[in-house]
Amino acid sequence: METVSRAFLPAMFERAYKRIGIGLALLAAPLPATASILDYVGQCVPFARAASGVRIYGDAWTWWDQAEGRYPRGHAPRVGAVVAFARSDRLRLGHVAVVSRIVEKRVLMLTHANWSRQDGRRGFVEQDVTLFDVSRDNDWSQVRVWYKGVTGLGGSIYPVHGFIYGPKGAAPPELSGDRPDYVGSLIDAYAG
Repeated sequence: METVSRAFLPAMFERAYKRIGIGLALLAAPLPATASILDYVGQCVPFARAASGVRIYGDAWTWWDQAEGRYPRGHAPRVGAVVAFARSDRLRLGHVAVVSRIVEKRVLMLTHANWSRQDGRRGFVEQDVTLFDVSRDNDWSQVRVWYKGVTGLGGSIYPVHGFIYGPKGAAPPELSGDRPDYVGSLIDAYAG
């Protein structure tokens, strides 16, 4: 059997190869074009890249700065935009997710990977979960995120850099479900 040389591994897997070996690194590879993005299991970065068309690599916390001059950025949500979470004590590598629906000016839905635990494991995709803007200035700089473990918004507040706007039409149709729970999102946000 022929061994794959590290020199031939894509740059995005190099660090993972060094840490955990090629077997686990390949598990985080993007899905084949025929698979649904909802079937993906792995880190948030490859998922957000595939779901948004934003071709940025590296840890999630670096995306905001990397997008400067390459993609439009801002503080208003748009369907298909990447939400770039900043690095924090709770998110040492940051987080990226993709806006799937806008519910109202301070509530939206996002689809992302590797947030809530499912059967004790992380990495799974969650579709149309609530993101609530709790920033004092209504600028999406601080948010609360729906967490499966409490079936509601988690108690933590996370810093957000803003939104990275990818190519128009890049978001796949399954980014949002057929019957998103708008009422549930509003209840999550305002009753919690």
